[in-house]
Amino acid sequence: MQFDLIVIGSGPGGYVAAIRASQLGMKVAVVEKAELGGICLNWGCIPTKALLKSAEVLSTIKSAQQYGIQISGEIKTDFSAVIKRSRDVAQMMSKGIQFLFKKNNITLIEGTGKLTADKKVVVEKKDGSIEVLESSHIIIATGARAKQLPHIPIDGNKIISYREALTLQNQPKKMLVMGSGAIGVELAYFYQTLGTEVTLVEYLPRIIPLEDEEASKELERAFKKAGMKIYTGAEVKKVEIEGNICKSFIQTTKGEEIVETDLVLSAVGVTANIENIGLEELGIRVEKGKILVDEFYRTNVDGIYAIGDVIPTPALAHVASHEGIVCVEKIAGKNPKPINYRRIPSAIYTSPEVASVGLTEKAAIEAGYEIKVGKFPFTASGKAKASGHIAGFVKLIFDAKYGQLLGATLVGEHVTEMIAELVVAMELETTGHELIHSIHPHPTLSEAIMEAAAQAYGEVIHL
Repeated sequence: MQFDLIVIGSGPGGYVAAIRASQLGMKVAVVEKAELGGICLNWGCIPTKALLKSAEVLSTIKSAQQYGIQISGEIKTDFSAVIKRSRDVAQMMSKGIQFLFKKNNITLIEGTGKLTADKKVVVEKKDGSIEVLESSHIIIATGARAKQLPHIPIDGNKIISYREALTLQNQPKKMLVMGSGAIGVELAYFYQTLGTEVTLVEYLPRIIPLEDEEASKELERAFKKAGMKIYTGAEVKKVEIEGNICKSFIQTTKGEEIVETDLVLSAVGVTANIENIGLEELGIRVEKGKILVDEFYRTNVDGIYAIGDVIPTPALAHVASHEGIVCVEKIAGKNPKPINYRRIPSAIYTSPEVASVGLTEKAAIEAGYEIKVGKFPFTASGKAKASGHIAGFVKLIFDAKYGQLLGATLVGEHVTEMIAELVVAMELETTGHELIHSIHPHPTLSEAIMEAAAQAYGEVIHL
């Protein structure tokens, strides 16, 4: 079968690349061995947000009295119903991709794809049959899977990954979470809110270690207030399973501690799916488990491209999608602008939420900038007080010389929705005074952005 473009993998990188290629007039095939939509739609971004919404609703109900609402009787959680809703949402989204493929005349071939030495794609289908596809352009978008620690392998039963955490039949009474990146803290927050006793262990000195230090402190404060036990600068050396109990041996700064839980969730990162897809046969360059590409995602082999979690860029769904668009537009002879990876937003959907873009305060200083820092707490926001969510802040970093926005960190309710304004501001090279004089509606949480900019320049009104 001959195509203009073959995409191996249908996650947020692969399916977006395929649709954009079709829009540009290409005949496109997508090879997928599992669920359409990849990890994000089926086992990551979407189902976790459905779970987190259930946690948010429960938290709101429990705090109803502070809003003048009286709820009588015991508040019960139907854990299996919460999980079912999450799976239903994921399945609906996957069906949406099916619709988009049909709308855009994209050929979906279900099976495991592998590149051959003559740059074809051999697909082994589930029934054992083989199909050979040909194209002058092939995009590798095979994504990633949960990383396993050699001394604590995931067994899917007592030591689980995010996949099992999304489909548990029964809610554990106690759980230990290894790793405090986005996946770790989101699932830790979900289970803690639903009543599981959660212990969070982070190897580095603080949780969400890639974020601004003040954001780490704010989230840790909220987690501890909710009853979560947190170890930082600590390592789980081993896990012994005795019957139904997991005994985790944690090396801390104060010595070894043993924590007993029902389950251990391993959330220590992801590993790119680059094995057994033909990279060696073609001599495609790989370094540190990632495929090497140029700014338009071309590998060292002509006609072979790679996007998303298989390349050394941020492992985020929205990054993979934009990489796919840039890649196919270049293939189509357009003149796309390479992605500026310093302007990639990140979002963590805990309570409070955490969102950021650009440089942190520490990173800006280390990069040699002379900076102005503006910070506005939500305790001073009328909308935040009215909503009952005053935790968090908006923190903006400006270049003192030119006034350009260098970075932003937001912690609080709905900040994952607010961060987009600052991404656009950075893309347009907006200055602090331009933010100050951009009138924001009142009362809104977004006013905190304007106020933080004003605080950096000594013009803040409400502090």
